Amino acid sequence: PGRACCCGGAAPAARVPTPARGRRFALSEGTGESLAQFFVFKSLVSPQVWQSALSTLNPNPTDSCPLYLNYATVAALPSRVSRHNSPSAAQFITRLVRNCLPGGVNRCIVMVCERSEVFASACALARAFPLFTHRSSASRRTEKKTVTVEFFLVGQNNGPIEVATLKCLASATEGVRLAARIVDTPCNEMNTDTFLEEIKKVGKDLGITPTIIRDEELKERGFGGIYGVGKAALHPPALAVLSHTPDGATQTIAWVGKGIVYDTGGLSIKGKTTMPGMKRDCGGAAAILGAFKATVKQGFKDNLHAVFCLAENAVGPCATRPDDIHVLYSGKTVEINNTDAEGRLILADGVAYACKDLGADIILDMATLTGAQGIATGKYHAAVLTNNEEWEKACVKAGRNCGDLVHPLVYCPELHFSEFTSAVADMKNSVADRDNTPSSCAGLFIASHIGFDWPGVWVHIDIAAPVHAVSVPAPPWAHRLGRQHLLLPAGALDCAHPVQSDRNRWRKVL
Repeated sequence: PGRACCCGGAAPAARVPTPARGRRFALSEGTGESLAQFFVFKSLVSPQVWQSALSTLNPNPTDSCPLYLNYATVAALPSRVSRHNSPSAAQFITRLVRNCLPGGVNRCIVMVCERSEVFASACALARAFPLFTHRSSASRRTEKKTVTVEFFLVGQNNGPIEVATLKCLASATEGVRLAARIVDTPCNEMNTDTFLEEIKKVGKDLGITPTIIRDEELKERGFGGIYGVGKAALHPPALAVLSHTPDGATQTIAWVGKGIVYDTGGLSIKGKTTMPGMKRDCGGAAAILGAFKATVKQGFKDNLHAVFCLAENAVGPCATRPDDIHVLYSGKTVEINNTDAEGRLILADGVAYACKDLGADIILDMATLTGAQGIATGKYHAAVLTNNEEWEKACVKAGRNCGDLVHPLVYCPELHFSEFTSAVADMKNSVADRDNTPSSCAGLFIASHIGFDWPGVWVHIDIAAPVHAVSVPAPPWAHRLGRQHLLLPAGALDCAHPVQSDRNRWRKVL
């Protein structure tokens, strides 16, 4: 038995576990516009045709079948997934919606799933509709296009969802699309100045004034990593901090994001095939920004700091040279033997600041750090490296629950940190042996600047390959979308428009 889903101009992308197949018309029932679409669909696709479409599906791992001249499409997700995948099959949801959603002014997606899969499914659907586009035809079109998403809950726990959970869905999908827009925007628009404006906008929305250290002040205050990487660029480097400090907090958490708005490799310059796509080297900082906004809007109870290490790794007369030695914020000296290993330098300053100035108990850094990550854990699983086994397990579990998969790297500094040995400084910034788990070593370089004996929890997430896997060009029709509508549980936001029914359908204007 497989699971099916259906996308359409009027009838919708739905994921149907086998027990729910008998509810064929429930996929487009509703009130108002949804109800009108349901009657149109019902008149064109009979129950017999619907059942026939379902019976033809043979997912390997997915499959789809058009209904009534592509008026709608029913698609099948994998009937089962492996232990290292998300039970929601989130990656396949995004792919199916991108490939199968028919054109038209008003399109519908119905997502039929169990309650435990709603969060991951919502985030996967949000990824299918990127916000950024510069297609010239987009400015010439005046009509507003909408995409409506409905959730149909099945299984034992299929009652109404709590308002707090619904707000979490709304906040999470907004954060996903914010991060995607930032990494999709090229550096001639998303430079360090523009990224700071994005941080300020989020701060204003949350009532938080960011702390910003820029340009020569970075040098004066000892941020040798951030300053050294970004000093050759037209737009100066910066360290920015958003701080959420509620009353009654019992611990302090810092999220540190790598924000290299473009990475040429510096004087150790990248080749013509590896440099394109480096606009996404700010993916760690973009993800931290979206996650921070979503988390604070949910009323997070502990101290939470988002630290953004922003720079453009450019080539110029002031660029850092191999053999240069920088003093980082930790006070440790680093001999540069590869200017294309710049992310660890700026993150080393970021985690040291989180430890020394913010007094963090838990530090998580996120970065598009190493090409070797894609070899170690693949295109869809981020790599996690941590000094705490329980947090390693928690990260893997969280990844399966939300669809952002992660897999552990080897944590063994006593065997690997010697790769950075320098004859003239405390360490080099790049390994001696690239065959000796370079992704783990890169993370250990960052950890060394808070100390391997630091008593707190340190977590490093390398998303070098996944940032490309989830950030892809929009489908051919995406540039025609105006304001989009995502159906989420009622109460998600004050501006939500509930579509009343007994099957958990909701609309929220994105």
